[in-house]
This record gives sequence, structure tokens and C-alpha cells, in this order.
Amino acid sequence: MKLTWRKLIVDEMEEHGESMRDIEDATLIGDEDLDVQTSMTPFTIWTHNRVYFPACYDSGEWVESVPRNPCDEKTEPVGG
Repeated sequence: MKLTWRKLIVDEMEEHGESMRDIEDATLIGDEDLDVQTSMTPFTIWTHNRVYFPACYDSGEWVESVPRNPCDEKTEPVGG
């Protein structure tokens, strides 16, 4: 199974109780962007509660997210 942005995005969304149906806006255009193998593709996805974006370290790629609004959730350093 190839690792696609869709898979990584869905996994991160599920971790925070969200799904693709919760997307309010995104810089990715459509399925052709979501279903490609990961390759340093820049993107931002907004839901009502979170902002999702790509992260990488030492050739590994994944999706991270942060709260969209101020809250008590602390953000760990990304990529290290």
C-alpha cells in the first residue's frame, strides 16, 4: 500500500475526532493531490477545530495539526 497524503491526513484527523467531511477549506485542489505518494507537497487544511499541514524529518513525512483557536493544548516541536 502506497503512502498517500489522503491516508496521512485521515489518520491525523481521526486522532482528533475529525474526518474529511469536516474540511472547511484547503490549499489542495482535489483527489489528484490527495492520492499521490507523499513528496514534500505543501498544503494547509482548515476544519472548524484544527489546522493540518505536512511535516518532515530525515526523509520521513507525516501530517501534523494544531488547534485553530486559542486553547490549553501545547504544541510540541514539529520535525524533531
